[in-house]
Amino acid sequence: MIDVLKSLFRPAPAAASRDIAPDLAVAVLLVEAARADGHYNDDDRHAVDALLTGMFDLTEPAALRQQAEAAQEEAADLVRFTRVVKTALTDEERVALIEALWQVVLVDHHRDPHEDALLRHLAPLIAVDDRDSAEARRRVLARAPASDT
Repeated sequence: MIDVLKSLFRPAPAAASRDIAPDLAVAVLLVEAARADGHYNDDDRHAVDALLTGMFDLTEPAALRQQAEAAQEEAADLVRFTRVVKTALTDEERVALIEALWQVVLVDHHRDPHEDALLRHLAPLIAVDDRDSAEARRRVLARAPASDT
């Protein structure tokens, strides 16, 4: 009886979250990161495409990216996408995603405050702690040429 009462107060999972494929959720987050600084250009698109190709072994990543662009534009927030990522990906995959998000925001070799804020916001939503996010950022910076980051 108590379990039944508890279930009445438990929020039901959003229907939209159940309908989102993990690859689309990841792609939306990558697009969001690419757009965080207010500039979304071909370099950003190519970075997103390259990451999607590597993550999902795609031969034509543009279709997924374009679907993600449309979903990101229509979304009121990112919670339904982060919820999918949090439940569908392993701990290692989520850390790899944070690293990929850092790659996208640093594609222009500049750390914008909006990009930093977005990554600080997303990390806990996908169950990646600050230390793992910082280490992911350091790995990306170590691979990048000298810049003003």
